[in-house]
Amino acid sequence: MDVIALIGRILFVILFLGSAAGHLTQTDAMAGYAAAKGVPSAKLATLGSGVLMVVGALSLLLGVWADLGAVLLVVFLLPTAFLMHAFWKETDPRAKQLEMISFNKDVALAGGALMFFGLYAGVGSDLGLTLTGPLF
Repeated sequence: MDVIALIGRILFVILFLGSAAGHLTQTDAMAGYAAAKGVPSAKLATLGSGVLMVVGALSLLLGVWADLGAVLLVVFLLPTAFLMHAFWKETDPRAKQLEMISFNKDVALAGGALMFFGLYAGVGSDLGLTLTGPLF
């Protein structure tokens, strides 16, 4: 079970690490997109969300307060779903569909991160292959 939990953590965080790299290396382009979506202080929000993803993903991946890392990812995902993928505001059917897919992806990933939180906050280091026990 320990190896399966580790593989699950690895597969789950790949998306966040790749996205964080984009936030931190292509900040101006991503901030422009965020600004177009109405995000205030778009450049700061882009950098902050990149850092949030890196810290949350590495925490979960390495098992260093994995429960906290999972919460950090939820803190990133839910506001992102509502701020960046507000499909209900779109009038073009194609844009609406694409935003709905992204919204649902973010909400589903938040659900997965909450499950990781529950596992690591509840069972903690009994899942093994973590560097620390849970914070909560």
